[in-house]
Amino acid sequence: MRKAEKSARIVEILEALYPTVSPPLDHHDPFTLLVAVLLSAQTTDKMVNQVTPQLFAKYPHPTELAQAQPEQVLEIIRRLGLAPQKAKHLVNLAKLLLERHQGEVPADLAALEELPGVGHKTASVVMSQAFGQAAFPVDTHIHRLAWRWGLSDGSSVKQTEQDLCRTFRRELWSKLHLQIIFFGREHCPARSHQALDCPICSWASPKSRQQGSPKT
Repeated sequence: MRKAEKSARIVEILEALYPTVSPPLDHHDPFTLLVAVLLSAQTTDKMVNQVTPQLFAKYPHPTELAQAQPEQVLEIIRRLGLAPQKAKHLVNLAKLLLERHQGEVPADLAALEELPGVGHKTASVVMSQAFGQAAFPVDTHIHRLAWRWGLSDGSSVKQTEQDLCRTFRRELWSKLHLQIIFFGREHCPARSHQALDCPICSWASPKSRQQGSPKT
């Protein structure tokens, strides 16, 4: 099957399964989204959503967070993976937002990537979900599924992002990002995956990629 046919069929299936999608991380503005996405590394969205109400109530704006000690932030987010490092990043991030951006989250990918703890994926999520800019953030679910479906060679997350951006129309990127994440969680897990029962892997995956995961 040609890649154009495959990608069109994937879009059709994902649209049928997830006609409407909402960001899984609870937030109410670009700042709280940025914080939530930063916290989501090495943990689940569900866990992040359990700690952010208290965090946002105490530190609703960079002004309050910049005045906090990392230990105070750590007390709230302790149950999350990499919590000590994340607590330091959040305080320093808030300070830089005040110093460089008047306390506002910049709607600029490069500026976001300069903030502590903010990598390309986090910055792309913020650009897409907070500012409505076309982006195709690649997390572990998307990286794995793009490889399984033969849409990328799995050599790197960066390569997967480039391949997906070339494969799908720009106006679909932001929605597909969420649709593929939800699909990966519900139908295409990293372990104990039954390819023949999967709505997409059953026909899209080369046999050599129906199980396992690509390089990270």
